[in-house]
Amino acid sequence: MGAINIIPLFVVIPLGAAFIIALFGKFIKRFSDIAAFVTSLGLLACSGYMMMSLQNAPGKLLVYKIGGWAPPFGICLVVDGLSVFISSIISLIGFFVTVYSIAYMEKYTDKSKFFTLFFLMVCGMNGAIITGDIFNLFVFLEIASIASYALVAFGTGHEELEASFKYAIIGSVASCFIFMGIAFLYGFTSTLNMADMARVLSYKQGGMLAPFVGVLFLMGFGLKSALMPFHAWLPDAHSSAPAPVSAMLSGVLIKALGVYSILRIFFNILGATQVFLSALMFLSVVSIVIGGILSLSQWNLKRLMAYSSIGQIGYILLGIGLGTPLGIFGALFHLFNHSIMKSLLFLTAGSIDYAGGGRDLRDMSGIARKMPFTMKSNMIASMAVSGIPPFGGFFSKLIIIIACIQKGHVGYGACAVIGSILTLSAYMKAQKFAFFGDIKDSLKNIKDAPWLMKFSMGALALFCVISGLMLLPGMRIFISDAVQVVLKGTSYSSIILEAALR
Repeated sequence: MGAINIIPLFVVIPLGAAFIIALFGKFIKRFSDIAAFVTSLGLLACSGYMMMSLQNAPGKLLVYKIGGWAPPFGICLVVDGLSVFISSIISLIGFFVTVYSIAYMEKYTDKSKFFTLFFLMVCGMNGAIITGDIFNLFVFLEIASIASYALVAFGTGHEELEASFKYAIIGSVASCFIFMGIAFLYGFTSTLNMADMARVLSYKQGGMLAPFVGVLFLMGFGLKSALMPFHAWLPDAHSSAPAPVSAMLSGVLIKALGVYSILRIFFNILGATQVFLSALMFLSVVSIVIGGILSLSQWNLKRLMAYSSIGQIGYILLGIGLGTPLGIFGALFHLFNHSIMKSLLFLTAGSIDYAGGGRDLRDMSGIARKMPFTMKSNMIASMAVSGIPPFGGFFSKLIIIIACIQKGHVGYGACAVIGSILTLSAYMKAQKFAFFGDIKDSLKNIKDAPWLMKFSMGALALFCVISGLMLLPGMRIFISDAVQVVLKGTSYSSIILEAALR
């Protein structure tokens, strides 16, 4: 099977798995576990194969024409350096979260429903990333969003249901902004193919259309990525959801639906103006500083991590807002690092909760003696996300700070340093109150996580340690290819249309 024919499998595999698990999961013991493991492993293998195949593809671009119809008349799926980079992160995190969930979700009543919703969410994220059609981007975005609303409420407790309802309402508002932006663009360009839309916009003057649509998309995708001041849904959703869901939401969902869409639409369709980049940098710095302060003030471990996610998204979007090759490289490198680090942090929080330690730091103390593996994994992730060398998070933050200084934004670089200090303070607070000190009587009988959960945490901890190797010349190419797609701007549209006509 050629590399082009594998592209639809990124949607077909998780969608088929969701259907099969829903059909047979209730009636065959362990069917859900086996099907979920095989599916996530298959997606990871497809991502690896696609990443390798893309290096030998003409122009490092693959276009799959659905039904054989070439764009702009037909719908196409596009794999380039940016889409394969993001989809590989989804597959990697999805695999480890799936393995973790096999043991963790035993405490819930219906694992088959969980994996059905889980793979619908993965299907939506993959579809949004590889589609070449802006309306299909919206459709896949909604599939992932609706599945995530249900997953947040999976515990069916008062807190989970309230968080899910809030998330659904705010997510629906975001979807309305995005849909209106798409409608205005379609009305002006008479096409939904993203490459053709960029081509039309390049020669057809729209006056104030692009700035107006840009504001709609910034609000819509800003809500999806939880950029301040569009962050209100995230702390409740991330802290209330089961740990595997929190890991997926913070690790990949807000990046696949928010950050990727901002990159694709603003750089490759509308063209990133200096006004947009300046606004993005300002909002990013606000997210970094305020997110750090709010995380430091939390006593609920998962809420602390949730507010930290807002700050870390700020780093990613700050690099993007700089618009320079070094800034975008640092942003994408930090996107990879944050996916690993924050997924691991939420999994360690889930391990504590699974063992009976709860989520309130004031009710914990000295559990390092009972849960040494979880403590070490949490420490590694905490150091990495705080930007302590030699972890990968240090290098990606350093690159973003250097890019700020190179562009003359010394103040923004200083805010990024302050954000790291706040992050370190928040996670050292979590370490102190959760793992150190005298163990409480109520926690003396807790045990460390089962081996499947340890496997996922250990693997992600290893990635935190070695992710700095991504800067080596042989490894850097995967990030550099994604950066080149972004830097090509609206001229990228002609490359896609030419590739589709081959």
